[in-house]
This record gives sequence, C-alpha cells and structure tokens, in this order.
Amino acid sequence: MTIAQAVVQRLYELCNEQNMTINKISNISGVTQSTVSDIVNGATSNTGIATIKKLCDGLDISVRDFFNSELFDHLEQELK
Repeated sequence: MTIAQAVVQRLYELCNEQNMTINKISNISGVTQSTVSDIVNGATSNTGIATIKKLCDGLDISVRDFFNSELFDHLEQELK
C-alpha cells in the first residue's frame, strides 16, 4: 500500500468512526471539496501535511492521531 492509499483509507475510517461523509469533512475543515475529491479519488498522490492538518482540525483530532493506524505501519517503498 502506498502512503496516498493509506491516507484515503484512513479518511474513510475516520468518517465511519465519526459518522460523517467525506463532503462533511471538507466543509468543517475548510479544505475545498475539489481537493478532498482529488485525494479520495487518487487524482493526487501527494497530500500535503498542511492539508492533513486542516482535515484533522475539522475532525478534532491531532496529526498524531491521524497517523496512529496500522495502515501506516508497512507502506511500500516510495523511491523507485
């Protein structure tokens, strides 16, 4: 799994945990719907940490909490 795929899966996990839609996360975090759509649809493979921080703020979690998931334990090597 790549980091981009893990970020998408983590966003969906957090949506389920907080009973929210991806659209709701976009609205409460101040991240544009197009940016969030690009992330979850795989149109962007490099979600910036500032964007992740905004999403975390909207979800009322820390960046540490975002990355505190087994999804990030065994990622593919990104350098090829």
